[in-house]
Amino acid sequence: MTIKYCNQCGHPVEYQKPENDDKLRAVCQSCFYVQYENPLIVTGCIIEHKGSILLGKRTIEPRKNCWNVPAGFLEIGESTLDGAIREVKEEVLADIKNIELFGIYSIVQRSQVHIYYRAQLDSADFGAGAETSESKLFLPDDIPWDNLAFPVNITALKHYVKDMQSDEFAIHEQEILIDYDMLRQFDR
Repeated sequence: MTIKYCNQCGHPVEYQKPENDDKLRAVCQSCFYVQYENPLIVTGCIIEHKGSILLGKRTIEPRKNCWNVPAGFLEIGESTLDGAIREVKEEVLADIKNIELFGIYSIVQRSQVHIYYRAQLDSADFGAGAETSESKLFLPDDIPWDNLAFPVNITALKHYVKDMQSDEFAIHEQEILIDYDMLRQFDR
């Protein structure tokens, strides 16, 4: 994203290297405010119930009608954990317990950092929220791998299923590289 105007005074910015900086930044030509561009944070939760994993089918673009781990952009004023809990309630109408950090996935091409937790359903009650047409529990062998919404879902779920099989859960960290052909596929 290219910044054109200062978010402090509204005057035009120019990209230049501020003193003691090695990157081009949007610098206001009137008030000299340096406006930084930072990645977006996505937070979500892989939810397990009696050996199955809860996914929601998206009703919105991108990737409408694909299955997704309940996740979304972090809101101002909330922690990553609070954001994950909120996304679970919004997307699959579920309450969760035993929440633990599971993985941090960087997607440099999208300027995103995804922070995933893992949890169990607090009860067998769940449903379809405003951004989902249905929610469903899948045994690991039945996960619709070819119809998952995003590459980060695939990576995180593969880590989760592997950890489930060994019953040893680790905290995962990975940069997800997406080639441009794949990016076009996920932008449709």
